[in-house]
Amino acid sequence: MNTPFFAVEHLCKRYGDAEVVKDLSFDIAPGECLGVIGPNGAGKTTTIRMCLGHTVPDGGSITAMGLPMPQEAMAIKAQLGVVTQFDTLDPDFSCAENLLVYGRYFGMKDAAIRARIPQLLEFAALTHKAGAKPGELSGGMRRRLSLARALVNDPKLLLLDEPTTGLDPQARHLMWERLQLLLQQGKSILLTTHFMDEAERLCNRLLVLDHGKKIAEGAPRDLIGAHLEPDVVEVFGTGARELLESTLRPLATRVEVSGETVFCYTQDASALLQALATHPLLRTLHRPANLEDLFLKLTGRQIREDA
Repeated sequence: MNTPFFAVEHLCKRYGDAEVVKDLSFDIAPGECLGVIGPNGAGKTTTIRMCLGHTVPDGGSITAMGLPMPQEAMAIKAQLGVVTQFDTLDPDFSCAENLLVYGRYFGMKDAAIRARIPQLLEFAALTHKAGAKPGELSGGMRRRLSLARALVNDPKLLLLDEPTTGLDPQARHLMWERLQLLLQQGKSILLTTHFMDEAERLCNRLLVLDHGKKIAEGAPRDLIGAHLEPDVVEVFGTGARELLESTLRPLATRVEVSGETVFCYTQDASALLQALATHPLLRTLHRPANLEDLFLKLTGRQIREDA
């Protein structure tokens, strides 16, 4: 009862002199979605690869469903579903055939797989595309097919590496709906994403990584409340930066500048908004603090190159 469903303890990974994952620990409960966010080079993909047994850690341990990884990799993978960042669908097979062939990798009998295919295609909203090949599908359809394929073996845990990258808003929302259904069914999800709205919508808890280390962990709204002021006023347009020292900084708790936009963080925006009303040429946006503000505060606004 005390054994976590999925647990990572003091995980470390080095490539040469570079330590890309540093003393990382986290766990996932049944029916929970844990999101892993961080800039490029933060160690997200390396962590996922170690969780899958594709990369051997230099230190620490991974336990899934009571079994050690990578020693019991095959038994663990029988209970995992994986959606990688890039599609790995077989272009020569139809949607239904992709599901059939993938199920065989788990040692499932054809009859058992065929019995599951209609419900998997229905779940992915692809019943009408059963005979179509991946090349005939839109990007959103291919991602839903990848998700359906990951469910062939009825896994207890899903590892999703940026599953909605490259999708338009409608396709992303449909994917979110399907992932929320899986959580309602009691499945656990480990999700990496660059979309902060996705993380806030789907994740019970978030793990924020930077330079291979865990720098924050908690429920999205709890993290926002702990690290940020509640009100944000974005000020942009001609003359915004000129008001930085005279008006914006004195009336805000904290100020950040990015390009031509000044971000004013405050406990109460009323005085700041009143002062800005006398500058009608400026454009302003008053909103509550969100997960993107948290991400940028903890990891910085500078662009990271892929690592």
